[in-house]
Amino acid sequence: MTIQTHIIATVNIAEIQSDEELVSSVEKGGDLLAELYYQGFDKIILSVHHLSPQFFDLKTGFAGELLQKFANFRMQLVIVGDVTPFSNDRFEEFIGESNKSNQVNFAKDVKEVMEAC
Repeated sequence: MTIQTHIIATVNIAEIQSDEELVSSVEKGGDLLAELYYQGFDKIILSVHHLSPQFFDLKTGFAGELLQKFANFRMQLVIVGDVTPFSNDRFEEFIGESNKSNQVNFAKDVKEVMEAC
C-alpha cells in the first residue's frame, strides 16, 4: 500500500494505492482510518476494489459500521470506481444520499474528486 498525498486549499487528502482488498472487515477499516487520521489526513480516497464486497451489501451492516467510524473521527471518505456490479435500488439510494453530504461520497475516478474539491 502506498499513499499519494494531495493538498487542496487546507484539505490533506490520502489517496490509497494498492491492488489488494484493504478493508476486509470493519476492524481493518478502522485501523486504516486511525492510521491516516493520526498522520493528519482530512479525507481518504479508496477504490472500490479496496473494500470487501460485504461493504456493498447493505443488509450486512458492514457499510453502516464502517461509515460510523469515519463519522466519529470526522474523516471524509470518497469511494472511487465502478459500483455497477453491486447496484440495486437500495444501494443507488444510499449513494444518492451519501453524495448529498460531505462525509461519504462516491465518484467515478480520482479526477472527479479533485475537481470537486
